Amino acid sequence: MIMGIYDNIIVGFGAVLSWQNLLFCFAGVFIGTLIGVLPGLGPVATISLLLPASFSMPPLGSIIMLCGVYYGAMYGGSRTSILLNIPGEAAAIVTCLDGYPMARKGRAGPALGMAAFASGIGTTLGVLMLMLFAPILAKGALKFGSTENFALMVFGLTMVAYMAMGSVVKAIIMATAGVAAATVGLDPMTGGTRFTMDSITLMDGLGIVPAAMGMFGIGEILLEIEGNIKEQSFSGHIKGLYPTIKDWIRCKWSILRGTIIGFFVGVLPGGGTVVPTFMSYATEKRMSKHPEEFGHGAIEGVAGPEAANNAASAGSLVTLLSLGIPANIVMAVLLGGFVIHGIQPGPLLMVSQPEIFWGTVCSMYIGNIMLIILNVPMVGLWVQLLKIPFKLLFPLILILCFLGVYSLNLNANEILIMICFGIFGYFTKKFGYEGAPFLLGMVLGPLLENAFRQSMALGSDLTIFFRRPISAVLISASLILLAISLFPKIKGKRKEVAKKILEEHPEAEYEE
Repeated sequence: MIMGIYDNIIVGFGAVLSWQNLLFCFAGVFIGTLIGVLPGLGPVATISLLLPASFSMPPLGSIIMLCGVYYGAMYGGSRTSILLNIPGEAAAIVTCLDGYPMARKGRAGPALGMAAFASGIGTTLGVLMLMLFAPILAKGALKFGSTENFALMVFGLTMVAYMAMGSVVKAIIMATAGVAAATVGLDPMTGGTRFTMDSITLMDGLGIVPAAMGMFGIGEILLEIEGNIKEQSFSGHIKGLYPTIKDWIRCKWSILRGTIIGFFVGVLPGGGTVVPTFMSYATEKRMSKHPEEFGHGAIEGVAGPEAANNAASAGSLVTLLSLGIPANIVMAVLLGGFVIHGIQPGPLLMVSQPEIFWGTVCSMYIGNIMLIILNVPMVGLWVQLLKIPFKLLFPLILILCFLGVYSLNLNANEILIMICFGIFGYFTKKFGYEGAPFLLGMVLGPLLENAFRQSMALGSDLTIFFRRPISAVLISASLILLAISLFPKIKGKRKEVAKKILEEHPEAEYEE
């Protein structure tokens, strides 16, 4: 086992250690940090925006860059949380609770430094666990047929709905709507058109990129404009970036616990990076000898969640690379990056294209070192960016969204599709409907349909999903989760920790 891992590391670093791939890695983590620092775009829309640019890139370089944007955003999101009490990325919401009070006490430097180091340790340990668990999962996935794949995707969509921060019913509605939207275009088996209204553009489907950029780019901008864009800026001076020995002693177990929680929650379909940060914060508060310090500048309240959200980004790659199933919406968009280059993530990837699999994994070690350099010595650069008013940024974001979508196929109709999704995203978020289940439903829809129809060709009725052990367990688990969500008392426990934290600390605004 150890020898196999050693050989895989050699293959991975051999593939990634070229100047081109190192440049792609740096570009990804730099852009990721930038969009994490500047609220308004987010990793989903950014990766969607970069997909057209990745067409002409080498496959491995493209994947390395897109992954770098994802875990780079986890680092950058803590900057604004600590300095302005505004989460630059959804996963940085919990960091506001103790990061901002530390900054107000004159300890912004140690808070920023600990956030960067905890993120680095969380990512490093998360990637190590990725290397250990991905081959095991891939070996088990070889036993999957169409019925097991269908059951796994149903379970994934159910978990996304169940672990959503808002209403479970609304999340189920959005996931179902996403699957329905995926049926627009050509029937994969008969070749007939469905819901295209005689439009040549719609024959190719609605497209995940216009949908993602519309809902998470245009939709977010519309909400910011309506909310009378906050004009907050940081004017203080940051000194003493490196945590003290006492800080490290207080945080060593917090970082380890946050990493374990983040990784294993990230592996679960629907786990994402927001849920593990709340779980980590609640765990640290419960285990602390001084729980009364939490919310008033406890450095463990920064270290644990930051380690958790970065370890979760590594955990989510396990499900994508080993099973070919995206665990969250960012992984769903990243799946599009693999498909563009003719790469099919799944159990055969590490056998058929080991340089892609292990090159992607090993690039995260290198990207992690780059991120620590970017986020500790160069923190002054990010502080200067925080002084740019958002009203100057959103026109640039709009232009990038329009150019990105048009460059996909040089088709102006796809811009209209993006605008429609932007309006759709604005209204759904305004009324408490999350966008992530919808987009994940769009991505999994075609795979779900194909697996279902293939399963029906093997058996005469739906009982086929209960005649095979793996699919029976997964379908049963999905039904149990749906049943639990119908009982208010049980459903309430699912959100109790996050709700309690936000009630105790209303200054940390939650934005999906």
